[in-house]
Amino acid sequence: MDRSVSARLVFRTVADTKVALAISVARNPGYSSFEESLSVTVEGAQVPLTELSDHHGGRIHYMEFPDPAEVTVDYSASVAGQAVPEEAPLAELIRYVRPSRYAESDRLLPTAYAEFGGLHGEELLHAVRNWVYGELRYISGSSRGTDGAVDTLLHRRGVCRDFAHLAIALLRSKDIPARLTAVYAPGLSPMDFHAVAEAHVNGAWHVIDPTGLAPRESMLRITAGRDSADTAFLSTVGGSLTLHQMRVTAVVNGNLPAEDPAKLVVLR
Repeated sequence: MDRSVSARLVFRTVADTKVALAISVARNPGYSSFEESLSVTVEGAQVPLTELSDHHGGRIHYMEFPDPAEVTVDYSASVAGQAVPEEAPLAELIRYVRPSRYAESDRLLPTAYAEFGGLHGEELLHAVRNWVYGELRYISGSSRGTDGAVDTLLHRRGVCRDFAHLAIALLRSKDIPARLTAVYAPGLSPMDFHAVAEAHVNGAWHVIDPTGLAPRESMLRITAGRDSADTAFLSTVGGSLTLHQMRVTAVVNGNLPAEDPAKLVVLR
């Protein structure tokens, strides 16, 4: 499968701002070809970048702005083939079954057992996906950056990260390791960075998208972590910024794969 993605960001920083950017496709092994370009400029001048390794093949690009700046970020990547499925060390499985900031599985344990008490493994995975899909409404701009899975359940609405957080919390409540994954998603409308859940069942990480907004087989991983606190595409680690423009594209060469929610899919 050949996939091409891009992102353009324009933001304004205050003085002494440090920025962490996570928009590059994860460099996992197995692709037959992988070409990418990342440019960060201020008034046409290139900004020095430091590339840092993140979880699951993801990369963070770190930059510093001592003076206020209007910053333009342009990223593109063309990827052919499919990545090798990722292994799951025991330490990761332990980490991803614990409660986290936005996936409060300890608080949702009674709900998980009431709704899915007798289910396990693949059957549980599909049941949680379908339950979240049916219980929530997707409404752009309906949630706050501080909302976690409990808030999402109470409000019964949200965006992709909220759907994923609720699914992750319910799965962890039933002892299924689950994590949030940021992806480029061909077929998504409106196009944006997308968040999905991955759950470890049958010895592998399988992706579920409770929004049902894009086919999973064509998605490309950016990064993954406990929840959206680990996967933000743009964040400050000092100072502040205001995002003025964001444009994301993601396409496949040829037809999009058909999406079957009942099928187990590994991100590749």
